[in-house]
Amino acid sequence: MSEPVKIGDKAPLFSLPSESGETVSLGDYIGKKPVVLFFYPGDNTAVCTKEACAFRDSYDEFRRLEGAEVFGISSDPVESHKSFSSKYKLPFSLLSDEKGAVRELYGVPRTLGIFPGRVTYVIDRGGIVIRIISSQLGYKKHVEKALQAL
Repeated sequence: MSEPVKIGDKAPLFSLPSESGETVSLGDYIGKKPVVLFFYPGDNTAVCTKEACAFRDSYDEFRRLEGAEVFGISSDPVESHKSFSSKYKLPFSLLSDEKGAVRELYGVPRTLGIFPGRVTYVIDRGGIVIRIISSQLGYKKHVEKALQAL
């Protein structure tokens, strides 16, 4: 496991496939707009669905704040993301980290040592992590605190 990313660190760069099959690279956004990355355990699970829908419902608010972009990341495959995104009409991309490499790059902890953690990183326009929200069940906090950080 990598050393966990901390507030004030440069956000580690990565490229991952999205639900549409396109490759999304964090580096394409640095210098242009803030980015909110929310790592979540899995598609179509109770809390993850509520979290994704909470980000969906606040998406316009994120976009109004310096054009911030939101990405959800889990180890689910692209096909799973495609159906999850379509079912809940998610306006942001879901990125597939099937091998868990980006989760490891950020040092996202596991809950009880087994469940992939739920952690949100708010990255400013310059690529610096300005807020980290970690709560396995308090999904609403992720959206509220990310908005406050921006």
